[in-house]
This record gives sequence, structure tokens and C-alpha cells, in this order.
Amino acid sequence: MPLFVLIIFIAAFFFFFVYFIPVRLWISAIASGVKISLFSLVGMRLRKVDPFVIVPSIIMVHKAGISLNSDPLEAHYLAGGDVIRVVKALISADKANLSLKFEKACAIDLAGRDVLEAVKTSVNPMVIDAPKSGLLSAVAKDGIEVRARARVTVRANIERLVGGATEETIIARVGEGIVTTIGSAATYKAVLENPDKISKNVLDRGLDAGTAFEILSIDIADVDVGRNVGAKLQTDQADADLKVAQARAETRRAMAVAQEQEMSARTQEMRAHVVEAESEIPKAIAHAFREGTLGVMDYYNIKNIQADTTMRNQIGQNENQSDKDKTN
Repeated sequence: MPLFVLIIFIAAFFFFFVYFIPVRLWISAIASGVKISLFSLVGMRLRKVDPFVIVPSIIMVHKAGISLNSDPLEAHYLAGGDVIRVVKALISADKANLSLKFEKACAIDLAGRDVLEAVKTSVNPMVIDAPKSGLLSAVAKDGIEVRARARVTVRANIERLVGGATEETIIARVGEGIVTTIGSAATYKAVLENPDKISKNVLDRGLDAGTAFEILSIDIADVDVGRNVGAKLQTDQADADLKVAQARAETRRAMAVAQEQEMSARTQEMRAHVVEAESEIPKAIAHAFREGTLGVMDYYNIKNIQADTTMRNQIGQNENQSDKDKTN
């Protein structure tokens, strides 16, 4: 039984020694010229700091000739930062003669930006396509569509990485400048003759203000002629005007038909009044006979006049019909 307890004690001590005191890491630090004690390594374990991140970082900055101790590295690790990338960014910035302090690098890293990539972009500018895919369409004053694509060369501005706008803002602003420049051109030919005018106008607008980048150049990579938008708009407007005119003509025709029907109804009404008035004539003649104011000869004279009038009307209708037949 005592032997079993001794074995457990030895195993626990060995685990404690290996976990809390990473001897191989301590030896590597000593061999690299970094002065760090075993108690510091144990303290990192107790503070829940990974010594396999902090110690290699200290070794890198020491070999690069940068003065930096473990306390700020541990603080950045506990804050959730990427210590290795921050250290590599500091070394890269120092070799490129860029002014980058450790506190600034930590702030950039904690802000969610890739500080190492930002330093690389400061040294080696990158190219952004605006727009990222396809061509950007704009219409000149003569109504011709012009499609263009620009390539924007930018480098990171380390001082504005925290709070600065991303490359999406650069793309949007460049696109706006291209549309404005093409739209202000008198003809599409002017754009095709001088595509560099687009890049000059866009570059003079100061599009990198408030962004995390500095625009070095804007180059027009492609220019193409599209549709005749002005002619299409005029055609659409003509079609719309035609439909409006047709609708108004149809309204006037409907009003004319309604008025014609109204006049026909009034004509029928007038004829009814005439028939009503004519129906009173026999009554008046009968009344005149009874009163003795109308004689028999007077009555026959009236009938003769009516017969003569009827005959004349029929003759006139026959003559009109004959004339129409001859004309046809």
C-alpha cells in the first residue's frame, strides 16, 4: 500500500513539474538569450496564460532587436488578442521602417483588423477592382451607355486602421466617381478618347478620406459601349404618348356616340310631338263641321292639297334615287 501511494505521489509530482514548469521552453528561452525564470512560467500557468505563445513571442522580438517584456504580451493575450500576429507585425514594421507602436498594434488587432496583413499592405500595395465583377454602367449626355471598370491601387494607412472604412467604401466611392464623370461627358466618344480623364477626376475627389487606405492610383482597365439608352427612353415616351392620345380619342368618340344617341332620342321625341299634333287635326276638322265654320268644298280643297303634296314628295324622292343610281 505505501508503494502504491508513493507511485501516485511521484506521478502527481511529475505531472505538476511537466505542466506548470515547461522546462524545454525555459531552456529554449535561455539558449536564445532571453532571461526568464521558472517562476514566471509557473505564474503564466496560474494566470491561465499559454507560455507556448508568450515565450516564443518574446524570443522573436528579442532576436529582432525590439525591447518588449512579457507583461504587455500577457495582457494582450488575456484580452483575447492574437499575440503571435501582433509580434510579427511589429517585426515587419520595424524592418520596413514603419512607425508602429505595440499599443497601436494591439488596438488594431483587438478592433478585428489583421494587423500583420495591414503592415504587409503598407509595404506592398494591393489592387482593388471597382466593381469587383463585371463592368459599371453609366450614361453620357448623348444617351449612350458606357461601361467601365477601374483598378485601384491602395496601401493601408496604419494610423486610420482603427475606425477607418474598409475597401468596400473605396469601391463604392470609385464607382460613384466613374458614374459622375461619364454622366458629365458630352458624348460617349469623349469618354472613349480620354479614359484617363475618368481616373484623374476620380482621383482628385479625395475618395480615401475617412478610410483605412491611401489611394495611390486609379487606372481604367476596361471601357465598353453599351446600349443607346436615350433612344430607348424616347421610344418608350413616344409609345406612352401614343397610348395617351388613343385613350383621349376613344373618350371623344364615346362622347360623340353618346351625343348622337341623345340627339336620336330627342328626334324621336319631337316626332312624337308632331304625331300628337297631327292627331288633333281630324278633331279640329270635325269640330269645325259641327260649328259650321268649315264647308264640304273647303274640306275637299284641303284633301286635294294634301294629295298634291304627297305626289310631289314621291316625285322628288324618285328623282333623287335616279341621280344616285347614275352616280354609282
